[in-house]
Formats: sequence, structure tokens, C-alpha cells
Amino acid sequence: MSNPFHHDYTHFDDVLKYWAEKRPDQTALDQEGRTTNYRDLEENTRRIVAVFAAHDIGKGDRVAWLGKNSDLYCQIYMACARIGAVVAPVGWRLAPPEIGYILTDTGAKLVVAGEEFLETAKTVAHGLETKPIVIGEMEMRGAIASTAPAEGFAKAEPADPVLQLYTSGTTGNPKGVMLSNANLFALRNPGNEADLPWNYYETDDCMLAAMPCAHIGGTGLINIAVANGIRCRVEAEFTPLGVLEAIEEGATHMFIVPAALQMVVQHPRAAETDFSRMRYMLYGAAPMPLELLKEVVRTMPQTGVMQVYGMTETTGTVTHLPPDDHTIEGNERMRSAGKAVPGVEVEVRGPDNKPLPVGEIGEICVRSPTNMSGYWNLPEATQSTIDAEGWVHTGDAAIMDDDGYVYIQDRIKDMIISGGENVYPAEVESAIYGHPAIAEVAVIGIPSEKWGEEVKACVVCKPGHDLDVNDVIAYARERVAPFKAPKTVDVIPEMPRNPSGKILRRQLRAPYWEGQERQVS
Repeated sequence: MSNPFHHDYTHFDDVLKYWAEKRPDQTALDQEGRTTNYRDLEENTRRIVAVFAAHDIGKGDRVAWLGKNSDLYCQIYMACARIGAVVAPVGWRLAPPEIGYILTDTGAKLVVAGEEFLETAKTVAHGLETKPIVIGEMEMRGAIASTAPAEGFAKAEPADPVLQLYTSGTTGNPKGVMLSNANLFALRNPGNEADLPWNYYETDDCMLAAMPCAHIGGTGLINIAVANGIRCRVEAEFTPLGVLEAIEEGATHMFIVPAALQMVVQHPRAAETDFSRMRYMLYGAAPMPLELLKEVVRTMPQTGVMQVYGMTETTGTVTHLPPDDHTIEGNERMRSAGKAVPGVEVEVRGPDNKPLPVGEIGEICVRSPTNMSGYWNLPEATQSTIDAEGWVHTGDAAIMDDDGYVYIQDRIKDMIISGGENVYPAEVESAIYGHPAIAEVAVIGIPSEKWGEEVKACVVCKPGHDLDVNDVIAYARERVAPFKAPKTVDVIPEMPRNPSGKILRRQLRAPYWEGQERQVS
């Protein structure tokens, strides 16, 4: 196989110049009838660099995006990557206090907001000491069109952070994961050298980006598309119909979380959709029920189906379960998250930070050139996640087999994954804890047909108080994003605790997970 783009570029600046020269008329970004070719993409990103300069934004400064997936966000992201400014996409489903926390934490000088989020952005920004400038999407597009492209600007160093994604933390506040150009492009060549067929892209291939851009599973796909000089079809947000229509209109590659994939294959339109051009479908971010996986393989028989596992801190994918390991009748390996991708080392380690024998349960640890530079302004959290030898400790418990396949068993850190979104109990507990009738609260994940897991709150009432469970759910939704708020609330007489007084979440979870194969869904 020949790949037209086998080289050592580790920088958006080089990549954009390369494709502007090699494929100037090829569509780079495609959204709702708006198309941007590679020539214009290279020029537009330089126009954005000039707009930044007018706002005194340069290397090391943060620019926030509050909005759904957008071709404008894609261009802001790449402009930042060229000069070493840092884009921070903010989840549009977050509640105003959560948005305010991220804007304050980044110290963003500029917030670009999708039109439907402009008022929220202005209201939140008005209450912040950092006083960021807020610009709406239409105003930003106008500014780009009327500004001459920047020339001769200083290019970012490969190791400079350019993308800051927020991942929820067990302590309640999200952490800003800093990723560099080098992180974003580091695994291209090892994959090419290993001759992995899914690493090669044809000129008319099209990457579908439907997962949220505030996640690595959204922005990471934009990255892959542009790195390979192909079209990126941007969907503002995931809808099953939107995905099916994009596939009919030529999307050949995509990444999707299992809860979303279930909605796609079970949509009435799926039965009449032609999947023959869909070459590779990657899934991950939560385990896939075997029955659903078999249904997917039946629905898309010509599509290479591949599970990927990774985290924001590793710039996404670090293990993969290749299409050859997927069979229509199902097999044992389809319960695994696959094996390390070329260029990455994966080990399962015990509490002493030493690799465990095959088949023993321990923590997945990853050493990769894609491991983050660190958490923004959190040296201690960085140190506790990346050890002295450069291994990221994922917090996921797994066993490894003789062939290096990793089988995820449980979460070391109690995280809940609901519809591909990470929810940390501590964050939800602190949102509920102030409720006047609640003495104690513990949040757990319980199995959900639709979402994989859903959030449940177990609460103990204050003496003499009655509790309306719907009131608790409404109270939580005012303080955290709806997907983090509990779907159900159980009122219990007392919390189960260990001898040192720590609440035993596992004991609260146990009745709901009886008969389940593993303690994650």
C-alpha cells in the first residue's frame, strides 16, 4: 500500500501548507452545505491568526469555544495550533456554573460562542473576574472574511499545548488536559510502518465528526481527517438520522459511542440505508454489549468494525480491537478493548506499580508519545496521573491475556459512563449535598439499556424531613449538566460504610448489577 502522506510532520502548520499545495480544491470541511477546501482552510486559519493578533492573542493564550460542532470551531482550533495559542472547547450541555468554572480556569481572553449560546456566554462572562471578550459565531465569521491573512508569524513548537480539553475529576472540578501538535500527530507514522489498512485513506474518503468537539472523540476525528487530506463532514450534534444521512452521502469513516450506535442501528431508516461505502466504524468510550455488537456486524456486513480504547489524557486511542477480531456470531475477544496500537506500550500493573502476571486484575497504564503534557495549572494531579517513567495511570481495572489483549473489568475511580459522557460521583454528590432535606448522598451508576449506565442518587434524609425525589433531580439539574443529574433517587435509612467511615459505593451498586458479567456496562 502507498500512503501519499508518509512523513514526519508533527505540526498543523506543516500539514495545512502540505494539503493546500497538494490538494487545494479538495473539500476539507463540509457542514450543512458550507464547504471549505484545503486552499481556503490554510488561508482562513491565517486570517484567524490575524484576528487573534488584533485581540492581542498569541502563543500560550486561551481561546474558548462554546457551541456545538462547527466548521468554524475546526478552523479556530487549527489556527491556534499553528501559533501555539490554546483552544478550549466547552461542552454546550454544561450548566452555567460549570461553564464559568472552565472560562475562569483557562483564563480565556476570547470566547467564541455559537449563536444559540451567545446570551449564556455573555451572562457567564459578565460575572467573571477574568472578563473575557465574547464574540458570536456570525460576528467571528465576518471578522475572518474582512481580515487579511497573517504572514510570517512565529510557528508553535511541536511540544507547545494547543488544545485543552476538560475532563471531569474525582474531586469535583474538571481538569484541563493539555495536548500539543506532537501529541496530536505522534501515532501516524508507527501506524503506517505497521501497514495497518485502516491507517490509509483514499482521496474520496470522508470522516464523519458527530461526537462532541469538547471530547477527544470529536476533535480527534477532525484531526485525523485533516492529517490525511480528506473531507471532514461535521454534524452539529449527534442524531441517529443525521448519521444515517451522512453515510448515504458518502461518509466512509466514523467514531461513535455504543449508546449512540444503538440508536443508529435501531432507527427505522437503518434497514434501508446503504452502508456499503462505510469502510471503518470505530466505537469506544464505554463497553459494547455483545448482542448490540452482533447486531452492528449484521447491519453493516461490509464495514470494518473496530473497538478503540483511550482517554483524553492519551489523546484518545491507545488500544484497538481490529476488524478481524469481530465475528458475526460473537467471540471471546469481542469482550476485550483490544491490544496496544503501534507506538504505544500498555501494561496492567499492581498497587506497587509493577506489571502483573497474565490474567491478574490491575490498573491499565499507558506509555505513549500521545500522553498529555499535563493538567493545566495542576502539577500535583499531573504527577499522580503520570509517573516518573512517563506512564499514564488510567484508573481503569483490567486483565491482560497472553496476546496482549486488555479486558476492562471495573473502574478503579468509581466513574460512571452514561451515553459516552464521563460522570464522576463526587461532582454530582456535591451538587445534591446542599439540598435542605438531605443529610447524606452517594451517587452510583446502574445498568441502563439506553445509556449503558445511568446516574442514581442514594440519599439519607435529615431527621424530621420528607423528600420529593423529583425535587432532588430538579435541584441537581440546576447545578450540573442534565446528563450528570440523577435519573432516579433512592431514599435509604443509612449509608453502608467501612470501618474508617468511607461510604461503600460498591455495596450500594451490588443489587443493581446482579447477573451482569462485569461491573461496567
